[in-house]
Amino acid sequence: MATVYDVNPTALIHRVKEKLKDVNEIKAPVWADFVKTGTSRQRPPVQKDWWYVRAAAVLRSIYCTSPMGVQRLRVKYGGKKRNGSQPSHFKKSSGNLLRKMLQQLESAGFLKKSESQKLKGRIITGKGKQLLDRTASEILKEKKQ
Repeated sequence: MATVYDVNPTALIHRVKEKLKDVNEIKAPVWADFVKTGTSRQRPPVQKDWWYVRAAAVLRSIYCTSPMGVQRLRVKYGGKKRNGSQPSHFKKSSGNLLRKMLQQLESAGFLKKSESQKLKGRIITGKGKQLLDRTASEILKEKKQ
C-alpha cells in the first residue's frame, strides 16, 4: 500500500482537493473570496478553490508532522513582507483561516485534538490517513499504467 511519502505532493494535494469538495463539513466561508492569506501577501488568492487546496495541504502537513497547531501552521504558510525601501521581514500567515480549516477538518473526522499534555495540537485520525493513503495509491496505479 502506498503512502503520502511515495507520491508527488502537488499531485496528491490536487487529488485530495477534489475529494474534499464532496465533503459537506468543508466549505469556504463567504468572506474567503475577499481575504488575504496573511499580512505578507498583497492580494487575495486568485484560484477559486484555494480554500480546498490549502485544506488538503494542511491535512498532508499534519499527516507528515503531527501534532501540529495553529501557530506552527502560521509559520509554515507565512512569508516575507515587503516594506518598500526598508528591509523585508518574515510575517506569519493568518491564524483565523487556519483555525477555521482545522475546525472543519476536525468536524469531518479527518483530525482530532491531541490528548497529550506535552504535545498540543491536532493529529490525524484513521479516516484522514485512509483518505490520503488511498489517494496516494490511486496516483501510483495511474502512474504505472
